[in-house]
Amino acid sequence: MRRWALPDRVFFGHGACHILAGVYLADAPLSGFHAERIIPRGDVPGGHMYVTDGVIAFDYHGYSLRGRLLDHHRRSWSADYPGWDCDIERVDFPILGANALNARKMLGPDQYLHDAVPRARAFVAQREHVVQSTRARRLR
Repeated sequence: MRRWALPDRVFFGHGACHILAGVYLADAPLSGFHAERIIPRGDVPGGHMYVTDGVIAFDYHGYSLRGRLLDHHRRSWSADYPGWDCDIERVDFPILGANALNARKMLGPDQYLHDAVPRARAFVAQREHVVQSTRARRLR
């Protein structure tokens, strides 16, 4: 219950990022995106999933340059875990499939208190994708 009651940015930023990525790709507000995972090296936290076209990325922050998202993520986790490092992997499994997610220690959409898909759809629908992605792309 407590996890579900979190604000959207916290919910999708710390535990349900994969649901947000899966919904984004299923409803595709912009074309040319795929999902990537940040996989921490060693037995430390810090995994994350986002969608990207290779230049910009979308996650719970909204749109940003992919490189800036990765730099921010590394800096944040390195502050708490000195020497923290990760691998970046293109997602090649069904993002909204519970079995595929469970095999990777993530919850499926219907394994939250309520189905997380409608919540993710609402989060994605609140964005002005063309405007915000264009703004992020200009920061290069």
